[in-house]
Amino acid sequence: MAELLEHIPDRVSIYEVGPRDGLQNEAVTIGTVRKLRLIDALCAAGLSRIEITSFVSPHWIPQLADADRLADLVGQREGKQLSALCPNARGLARARVADLHEIAVFLSASETHNKRNINKSIEQALGVFREMIPQALGYGMRVRAYVSTVWGCPYEGSIDPGKALVLARRLLEMGCYEISLGDTIGVGTPLQTKQILKLLLSEIPANKLAMHMHDTRGQALANVLVGLDMGIRSFDAAIGGLGGCPYAPGASGNLATEDLVYMLHHMGVQTGVDPEKLFEAGQVAEAVVRRELPGRVHKAGLRALRG
Repeated sequence: MAELLEHIPDRVSIYEVGPRDGLQNEAVTIGTVRKLRLIDALCAAGLSRIEITSFVSPHWIPQLADADRLADLVGQREGKQLSALCPNARGLARARVADLHEIAVFLSASETHNKRNINKSIEQALGVFREMIPQALGYGMRVRAYVSTVWGCPYEGSIDPGKALVLARRLLEMGCYEISLGDTIGVGTPLQTKQILKLLLSEIPANKLAMHMHDTRGQALANVLVGLDMGIRSFDAAIGGLGGCPYAPGASGNLATEDLVYMLHHMGVQTGVDPEKLFEAGQVAEAVVRRELPGRVHKAGLRALRG
């Protein structure tokens, strides 16, 4: 264990995806004001990077049909980097109207999942991004990219990590500042994570990579620990463990932000997040979706976050 924990940092960055990735799969429509309440609570907890929505067609994700109104209500927040997922040029135009300073783009390491998720082949998606990313950069926006199903695909099974490496390199060449590697269906284990990261880190600096882990099989924190030890310093999470991909059967919730913060803070790794206010944000999230959330610290109670 001592050998595993040789390279633990003093501080990491958390990218909160609850308002977008966390809510997109909720079956019951959530009102815009309730979403705003959740974002307010996340900001109050000290989270500085928050993906608030997606400028996607309501036909594909009805839950996010209010993206324009929500972005307008959220507005600018001092010290906060607010972003939205933009699948195409139309989404980028909407993000510009909303005066967002950061967007995210998305594609999969699996051809089948990519077609199911965004109705394009991988090469077609890259063609869109080849035009769209320089345009966003020209507007003064930062661009982050997701590469999903890196650890496994619900349609194709195991995925060659070399595919993720190729995509990550191409997206960085286009101007993305960070590539978030996704275990979309939560199948990853620590040894697999080490092998995947070893390959990508052989050609890409650690500060250009992030990890986006789903906790479907209870492995997310173990995988984060491997990433920490290998130099990854940026991690995606969703309040209360919200989430799941509409086009990835079996993809249950993201790694819960409270669980991640609890582990990191008790290891002496700072995040800039206030644990007590984060716990309160989890209560808000549960009230917003009106169902019990799966996060372990969320369920265990506030006392576990103190001390």
